[in-house]
Amino acid sequence: MRTRGKQPDVPAPDNAWSEIVPGLWMGGHEFRSHAGQLEFAVVREEFDLVQTLLRLPGHGPGPGVEHQVWPIPDGPLDGTQLAGVMRLAQAAGDALEAGRTVLVRCFHGYNRSGLVVAHALARRGHSAEEAIRLIRSRRSPWALHNELFVEYLRAGLSTARLLEELAE
Repeated sequence: MRTRGKQPDVPAPDNAWSEIVPGLWMGGHEFRSHAGQLEFAVVREEFDLVQTLLRLPGHGPGPGVEHQVWPIPDGPLDGTQLAGVMRLAQAAGDALEAGRTVLVRCFHGYNRSGLVVAHALARRGHSAEEAIRLIRSRRSPWALHNELFVEYLRAGLSTARLLEELAE
């Protein structure tokens, strides 16, 4: 198990990445193999678009793969960071509409990637609760265990962004 920040021990996922809806995947930079060993998740050419919320060297993607990077913490986000999350979710949705495959990734593929994927799903008509349930069932029960991110999703990212900007 790994501990990230002040969060409880969070187990590494069993897969490098998981398909949430057709063409939309979320994942991380490490996972636990079938043998129980931690392994690095390295993206090559499996996806048409890779969105990275925590960048670690040597984890890809391969040359020629579109790569969007927006580093954010697994904690409170300011208005600018939330705006970036919203832009990534829109780009992911646009790519899906164009028939492209998308991977959204962070460290374990639980919280930051879950925030982007859930917002992309909300833009496609899912309620926040539906998106959260779908992500947890397809990725891991540990997905979106950051309660602040769940609150952002329930309020709506546009509302959360306005509230964060007013607080600044």
